[in-house]
Amino acid sequence: MMSSKARKKQMWSPQPLTPLMEGPDPEIQEEGGKKESSWEAIRDWFRVQKGLPQGSSLSTSAYGSNGSTVPAKRQDLRLLLGVLGCPLAPIPQANDPADHPMPAHIKDIPFETSTAHYIIQQYLAASGCLKQQKCTKNMYASGMVKMVCCETEVSAGRNVKTLGTRTGESGCFVLWQMLPGMWSLELVVGGNKVVAGSDGKTVWRHTPWLGTHAAKGPQRPLRRIIQGLDPKSTASLFAKAQCLGEKRIGDDDCFVLKVSADHEAVMERSEGPAEVIRHALYGYFCQKSGLLIYLEDSHLTRVGTPENETVYWETTIGSSIADYRDVDGVLIAHQGRSIATVFRCGELSMEYTRTRMEEVWNIDDVVFNVPGLSMDYFIAPADIYDSSSAVQSP
Repeated sequence: MMSSKARKKQMWSPQPLTPLMEGPDPEIQEEGGKKESSWEAIRDWFRVQKGLPQGSSLSTSAYGSNGSTVPAKRQDLRLLLGVLGCPLAPIPQANDPADHPMPAHIKDIPFETSTAHYIIQQYLAASGCLKQQKCTKNMYASGMVKMVCCETEVSAGRNVKTLGTRTGESGCFVLWQMLPGMWSLELVVGGNKVVAGSDGKTVWRHTPWLGTHAAKGPQRPLRRIIQGLDPKSTASLFAKAQCLGEKRIGDDDCFVLKVSADHEAVMERSEGPAEVIRHALYGYFCQKSGLLIYLEDSHLTRVGTPENETVYWETTIGSSIADYRDVDGVLIAHQGRSIATVFRCGELSMEYTRTRMEEVWNIDDVVFNVPGLSMDYFIAPADIYDSSSAVQSP
């Protein structure tokens, strides 16, 4: 067995990293076949949907790009895991917002920013973080999920057809977090396992069909963490937010806060023919309770095709957050529901494709300050370097 120090030295030798694509990434070939770029896989997946007859069942058809066939139900699950499995927030976390009181000269900052700062302070107070006596160094959470690929809507001018059935798969996940910026997620759904993590510098993900990939751009937090699991991380993410006003979500009046990645950050995340245009996150904080009850983010990418066409892909995820319970003096959300939509359209064409999917999640256990949890647990896997040269897009 190699010592921890020797293992770190071996893993962190400078080598290029393969980018992690945050949109859907189904692999349309059997494992062991020739790897293709992620955006080619997305394009072929939607082309198959357009070619299926109306009313056909996606769970019984099969398709492939090089003569091989993969059950469509399996492909739908991979699409679900690619979109809803481990998405990232649009921006890095700021420092602890509780350590940054309101500036003395309130007139020197925009009204939208000062309002957002006040709302975040109220959120920290409502969730119990401001009166928390014991410093939280790490966290463990486990839970159950159910993912459903609802339908795909295909439009060819005036003709619109809807494909697919509401078949779903259940699974579970385990999440570890350690400050600052380290986390590890293991998610198993329908026999497929997705593992993702961050050592505080690099974010990576591993799937059986695409191998191990590293994210481009600034280090950003896992979206699952800010869905009511860690109020301090959520508050840090919205530390520089703007208040857009008020909106009603269900029966609750909410304040709407927005954060978005700047132009330089989204350009760093562009991959080959895929150019990230924008990525924004909206938080809806209940005026009555002060808690976060809805989270929505929108991710727009422009992709150039070999036919010199421009295609736009927009992924939108809206998450309802509920069932807050006290865990060591902090209110933690224990259930929620996310609805994701992947929308594809051409720059000039009237045709479009829209796929809708859902995830329902429940938290079974949350533990703060787990004894013995160290930085070694969050070291990136060695094959993140072994596979980077072989999987690089041409």
